[in-house]
Amino acid sequence: MTVHPSLQSSIDAWTHSIEAITELVTPLVEGEWNRATGLPGWSVRDIVSHVIGLECEMLGDPRPIHTLPRDLYHVRSESARRMEVQVDVRRHHTAPEMLSELEYTIIRRSRQLRNETRQPDTVVRSPLGEERTLEFVLEQRAFDVWVHEQDLRRVFGKPGNLDSAGALVARDLLVRTLPGIVTNRAKAPARSTVVFDVSGPVEFMRTVRVDAEGKATIDGSVSLGPTVTLSMDWDAFHQLACGRVRPAALVEQIKIDGDQDLAQAILDNFAVTP
Repeated sequence: MTVHPSLQSSIDAWTHSIEAITELVTPLVEGEWNRATGLPGWSVRDIVSHVIGLECEMLGDPRPIHTLPRDLYHVRSESARRMEVQVDVRRHHTAPEMLSELEYTIIRRSRQLRNETRQPDTVVRSPLGEERTLEFVLEQRAFDVWVHEQDLRRVFGKPGNLDSAGALVARDLLVRTLPGIVTNRAKAPARSTVVFDVSGPVEFMRTVRVDAEGKATIDGSVSLGPTVTLSMDWDAFHQLACGRVRPAALVEQIKIDGDQDLAQAILDNFAVTP
């Protein structure tokens, strides 16, 4: 048996992004690993530790037995505490130790993925402790690694891979969240339509339609006379959706046509990652 075709795109995207992360951090001197990132409380080392830790969990390695310090201001939920253990346990690791563990983890994980024979609907335990399908978990890992690749690129001023395989996985995953944002979070009224017009390296247009019962659907067709249209480029879209930037910081990059209040409610509730 070989890897199921529906899993291969996520595996390829993961491989591309995690190799890009390795290329970004390999030349760093010791002090650069301590550089702050856009993620509260996390340095470059912490992002790489997070990536290593979750891949180790996918490999089935036991979680570290580690007590977190009490003064981590950015840890505000139980899920954040779960994520922080893999990070904090590596906070005193040197640059060579970090690179060595990253490279070894990638070798092990790549081998595991090459030999993957399970079906996409196989239920597995995700790094978040949830029972999900293998297809979903691999998509999530590809998404997470691509997003953290972009976090590191912003730190070092090295933009790139905004149209990579990982970017396309991120697009598909984020687009699926739009109906819930429009209805459950922004409370769009019945019979409203919201158009997302995204330009740039990853270009797409999606229309969320809310029916008379308040149920939302999404498609790629053009809506005539939408309630609101939100236009922005892909970089702004993914940073907003991933909680990397607040809407107020992108007022010059977001164009709103139509219902201003609904548009603001959508933007205020756009972030789908902690």
